[in-house]
Amino acid sequence: MRHPDDHPQPPSTSPGSPASPASGAFAPGAQTRDDRLLSALLTTAFVVLLAGALLRYVLKHGDSDRLPWILGLSVVLAVVQVAGQARPGSRRAGRVRLAVVVACWVVVVLLAPSFAWCAVPLIHTALRLLPTRSAVALVTALATLVVLAELRLADGFDPNHLLLPPVVAALATGVFVYLTREATRRQHLIDDLVRTRRELAATERREGTLAERQRLSREIHDSLAQGLSSQNMLLQAADRQWDTDPEAARTHLRTAASIAAHGLTEARRLVHDLAPADLAEGAGLAQALATLAARESRDGLTVRFHAEGPDTHLPDQVASALLRTAQGALANIREHSGARTAALTLTCLDDTVALDVADDGRGFPAPEPGGTRDPLGDPDPLGDPDLLSRPDPLRGHGLPAIRARLRQLGGTLAIESTPGEGAVLTATIPLTPATPPAP
Repeated sequence: MRHPDDHPQPPSTSPGSPASPASGAFAPGAQTRDDRLLSALLTTAFVVLLAGALLRYVLKHGDSDRLPWILGLSVVLAVVQVAGQARPGSRRAGRVRLAVVVACWVVVVLLAPSFAWCAVPLIHTALRLLPTRSAVALVTALATLVVLAELRLADGFDPNHLLLPPVVAALATGVFVYLTREATRRQHLIDDLVRTRRELAATERREGTLAERQRLSREIHDSLAQGLSSQNMLLQAADRQWDTDPEAARTHLRTAASIAAHGLTEARRLVHDLAPADLAEGAGLAQALATLAARESRDGLTVRFHAEGPDTHLPDQVASALLRTAQGALANIREHSGARTAALTLTCLDDTVALDVADDGRGFPAPEPGGTRDPLGDPDPLGDPDLLSRPDPLRGHGLPAIRARLRQLGGTLAIESTPGEGAVLTATIPLTPATPPAP
């Protein structure tokens, strides 16, 4: 039966929220606030178009015997669509409701072609609920049925009736799929960025932990470990002289006790703020070096201290680094060089402070044949790098620890040595802000 209904103009379409249809991101049970707003918009559009088509049919075909069927199917369509909006349920429930709505809509369109444009909201609903291929197939079927309905309504052949529905459906589908894939790519990029940020944070934490452990190991080596080493030497000497020279043995014991007391102070200071005990209570670097020289002048080793230049107040980090350098250098001199005298020279300039530690001992060993590096591992035939350029797991860090501490402040460490004629260690730190060299 042919009805002289004029076809209504199609409403403007808008794609759904960008997410992957195949992934179920638009499943009713997993909707975001924007998804719920879009669902409400599609439901409202469907009900409005349904009501408009029903009103038109009643006004023009109120005496038709098909009216009860069309009225009943329209009520079913409206109830199912509104119920799906009120209670989204699961993804499977959403697809079941879509199947019921599409089936009822097909029957209504076959009875009254003017209901054809209710398919526009159904197209978006299908794209949101179904995998891409299934959605495209359903959209194609809906568009075909709309074309057939338009041709039934037309008085004659009109190309727009044949072309407009497929074009609208194709545009809606293409835009929706494009935005979906673009959103998926962006989500993958965001996930990669978040993962990279977490990995970077974890790496920075590990590096920070390692750097702190290295710093603490240097502080302990230059304070507690060296004091314990000196105590061990003194106690061994006292044990050897206990029967033959009791007075000398007692002297060694008193010296060991003094070192132990100083080591206890160092340990407490280390726990408090990691500053050398000799620099506590406002003592300057020159005074701390003089105290160190006096304390280390024993057992055949005489240590002198001399300061040159103005009495400059040095930053705490610089003063601490130079004092630790002096402690480490004197410990090496006492254990390895066999020197009788050593000298500490502090030179303060306007933009640089330098500390020289010289001794008259045996110097660094000559390099092996073909050796080309100094004790610090730089190109210069001064010493054997295998002996002095890396930490000894049994004895401590030595020169590598001193160099690492100075480089953190942008400073340098240089050594001049001739086998059998002693050595001079020079530590230099700039007083102006400088970028520390790469390790």
